[in-house]
Amino acid sequence: MTHDMYSVVLAVLSIAVLILLITRLKLNPFLALMLTSLGLGLAHGLAPVAVVDAFTKGFGGALAKTGPVVGLGTLLGGILLGSGGADRIANAFIGQRPVKTIPWAICAAALLIGMPHLFDVSFIMLAPLVYTVAKRTKSHLLYIGLPLGAGLYTAHGLLPPHPAPMAAVVTYHANTGLTIAYGLLIAVPSAIICGPLFTKLASRWFGPAPDLNAGPVGARDADERAQRVSLPMAVMSVLLPPALMLVGTIGLGQTAKGSTAYTVFQALNDPILSLLVAVIFAFFALGLKAGHSLSEVQKMASKGLAPLGAILLILGAGGGFKDMLTAVHLDTLIVSHLSTLSLDPLVLAWLIAALLRICVGSATVATLAAAGIAAPLVGLHPGMSPELLVLATASGAVMLSHVNDSGFWLFKEYFQLSVGQTLRTWTVMLSLQSLLGLAGVLLIQAVIA
Repeated sequence: MTHDMYSVVLAVLSIAVLILLITRLKLNPFLALMLTSLGLGLAHGLAPVAVVDAFTKGFGGALAKTGPVVGLGTLLGGILLGSGGADRIANAFIGQRPVKTIPWAICAAALLIGMPHLFDVSFIMLAPLVYTVAKRTKSHLLYIGLPLGAGLYTAHGLLPPHPAPMAAVVTYHANTGLTIAYGLLIAVPSAIICGPLFTKLASRWFGPAPDLNAGPVGARDADERAQRVSLPMAVMSVLLPPALMLVGTIGLGQTAKGSTAYTVFQALNDPILSLLVAVIFAFFALGLKAGHSLSEVQKMASKGLAPLGAILLILGAGGGFKDMLTAVHLDTLIVSHLSTLSLDPLVLAWLIAALLRICVGSATVATLAAAGIAAPLVGLHPGMSPELLVLATASGAVMLSHVNDSGFWLFKEYFQLSVGQTLRTWTVMLSLQSLLGLAGVLLIQAVIA
């Protein structure tokens, strides 16, 4: 066996071991990624110190920009949810609208609310609202819950500052503002199709209606808090980061390097600075101005940080795994072998991520591992948009959510569904979202090429 072939076999085996550790042994993804990375380096013949150095370098590199962005996004989401701003937005969208328009309204509200916050936290916070609306409208719970899930997961899967897309932005050296711009072009129609339109089609597969009195009891004091929050301020808090980054991206293309204007637009395009501005704005607009004390606002912001530790560890370990693939020269092998293939690199990145997602279950792990494998495609195809590679990878990583995905069980348990009901609603919805993401990426590529 040649040295090159040995490296490829080791890389394939390491991915297989990673999948087995997570799916069969139920090992924590952080530990699984770390063990797999170190094992790959040692099996390739690297010295133990070199193996640890490669992993820690990748770990730190992955979190250098991703960590602050995810942290600030979580703080912003914590203030939005804790202040009642999320309820204010949701109630404004739903209002007293006719029942047939509510899936559209709840999906739009979920897409907006989900932009700055982690899916699991947003879902848990908004699930009681689904029960409330379903009772008020005498609707099947999934008639409200499915479009909510579609809106939240579209933001979670495609748009920075969510951890997986943000990590892919760093790996592919993509422009964050442009990634958001392209992502929104895909996210809006995808949310419409996967949310209200798919809900109408899938209503025949809903099955028995859950007991609306047996669901989670949300803290309905959020209704009282929501009345103290200004709707325009709540919406502005959510839209401020992407708006600033989009302005920065457009401005960079219209100004000369080295000019004062270029420096300003460069700062606006930075996700850390844009999110920091939004957090400070929300701190005052949704917190202090709405009558909350300084300590209350701090508690709101900090509450969302609780689940962040595990996610940051996974992001860092994914970066370590990516750098270990580079340390064993897999990137150069990928470049040399893929140069002979006619497969579109966007399709290839989507396919790698989709296969990993189906096997591993975690969209975050699938995105991280797939981006590490597909990163050489940027250099191999100089005209390829790294932003579209981010979106192709992120789209693949939401494919076919099933029993090895925590989101699958979260949706099932909160809405009192059977496994069969969850498969024919949640799983089909996310598979459709994944395919629409790929189609959107290819369409944008055709337009800008």
